[in-house]
Amino acid sequence: MQQPDLPHARWRKSSLSADGASCVEVAFVNDTVAVRDTKNRNGGTLTFHHEEWTAFISTIKNNSFNNLA
Repeated sequence: MQQPDLPHARWRKSSLSADGASCVEVAFVNDTVAVRDTKNRNGGTLTFHHEEWTAFISTIKNNSFNNLA
């Protein structure tokens, strides 16, 4: 996967996270979803193909992590 242009990414944090200490931000750049720690924005970024991210979110919404063993 080609690295996205993250310096120009529009990062978003969940409104549900308020000022909590365990927050992440996401940015959608082309077919890539980037994730970083809100407290340490320069500490590294995880990137996922859009389809991988969609599968991850679907698994969360369906509470299916317990069924992966």
